[in-house]
Parts: sequence; C-alpha cells; structure tokens
Amino acid sequence: MPSSVKRTLTLAGEQRALVMDVLVLIDTLDDLVHNAKPIPLTDQVRMDKEGIYDILDQIRATIPDEIKQARWIVKERQEMQAEATREAERIVKEAREREERLISDDEVTKQAERAAADIIEDARGREREILLGAEDYADEILNTLEVNLSRFNAAVQRGRDRLERKDASAEIG
Repeated sequence: MPSSVKRTLTLAGEQRALVMDVLVLIDTLDDLVHNAKPIPLTDQVRMDKEGIYDILDQIRATIPDEIKQARWIVKERQEMQAEATREAERIVKEAREREERLISDDEVTKQAERAAADIIEDARGREREILLGAEDYADEILNTLEVNLSRFNAAVQRGRDRLERKDASAEIG
C-alpha cells in the first residue's frame, strides 16, 4: 500500500475522532440546555453561562481542525493522482525505450509493439483505477464531513431555537 494511502487512512481515522469530539460537545451542550433547572413560576431556566461558553469555545477550536483536515485530504488526493500519473508516464517511457531497443528485427519489432501496447494499456488501466480509488475515497471523507457538519449546524440551531423560545417566553411572562 503506498505511503500516501496509509497517511490518508490514518488521517481519516483522526478526522472521524475529531468529528465525534464535536458531536459529543454538541450533545453535551444540548443536554445542558435540556436539563437546565427551571425558574419557579416561569418558563425560564437557569443555565451555567460559563459552561455554555466553554463548550462553544471547544467546538470553535475543533471545527477549524476538521476543515484543515478536509483540505489536507484534498491535497493528498491530488498528490495520489500526480503519483499515479508519474507512474503511468514512467511505465510508458520504459515501454517506448524497450520498443526502441528491439527494433533490430522485424519480428522482434512486431513483438515489441504488441508488448508496448499491452504495457501502455495496463498502465492506463492502473492509472484509472488509482485515480478512481483516490477520488472515491476523498469523496467519501468529504461526504462524511459534510453530513457531520450538517448535524452540527442542526444541533446548534436547535439550541438557539430553545434559547429564543425561552427568551420570548421570558419577555411575555
């Protein structure tokens, strides 16, 4: 397995851990809002303001890392594509050099041309496989990140909605 794929797989595991950290922080914030102590005879609740700010600061600190990691994954994908292209070019170059060495005899030339064509076709097939695999992997990681960020946004919006309802009921009451 190429080292760039290993690095990408390692990063993917780290990214999933950070996404889980953000989701845990969001769940903690949601629990804090949900389990806040009510103020008697009102719809208002009493909450630990510093606790909420602490969780929000942790979320803000974690999200930029996830975005950096997503950018890193895209960069890794590009490097994998470049590596696949270089490998294909090297194989094609080797095939052409081999073909030139074998030109001395007509039959040898025909065999060399067939072998070169096979090598070139094989190289192009390998290049396509590597590129498709790299694109699929990067797309999967970015899709996971997109889903988790959507969940994060939804959880933040739910928290805001709850706070707005409580503020609105406090103004009415």
